[in-house]
Amino acid sequence: MSRHIDTRNHLLDTGSQIILGRGFSAVGLAEILGTAEVPKGSFYHYFASKEAFGVAMLQRYFAEYLALLRQRLTREEGTAHERLLGYYQQWVANHQADCSGGGCLAVKLSGEVADLSEPMREALAEGMHGVCGLIADCIIQGQQEGSITTAQAAPELAASLYSLWVGSALLSKVQRSLLPLQLALQQTRLLLQAP
Repeated sequence: MSRHIDTRNHLLDTGSQIILGRGFSAVGLAEILGTAEVPKGSFYHYFASKEAFGVAMLQRYFAEYLALLRQRLTREEGTAHERLLGYYQQWVANHQADCSGGGCLAVKLSGEVADLSEPMREALAEGMHGVCGLIADCIIQGQQEGSITTAQAAPELAASLYSLWVGSALLSKVQRSLLPLQLALQQTRLLLQAP
């Protein structure tokens, strides 16, 4: 791996961790550069602006997330219903383990940057669309095998589930409680239940 890729990834890693804890607007470039121990000139070699850095950070986040989600939802073991429920059970487990309130970068930044940066909003929308697409593919498989209800079209059901979980993750942060996620899991079981 070249030094260029190493430094760029190091900046993205460092910035992602700081921003996940405090948000995009609250973190300045000086803090990211100081923590990463990278000179300011190097930052501008890789990113035209903080906004461009934010777009790259989100694009990388979703590329990694989608690869892991694809692997989780397409593996051979269990029914599509079991794999999808396992994914959502992992949301609850991840939030339970993350006492700092960090959690998912998409959830963290969606409300904050959607009105501040059109390029970052577009990166979020594209990544979220990809997540919904993978969930819909799994639902289709479950509908074909009979493990997931056919009462609703897969794309609409996937979008409903994603909305439910993003909203529940936000409520969980506000309330500092797992209850919204636990309720989302109950609702998910009902929505996916085969006839």
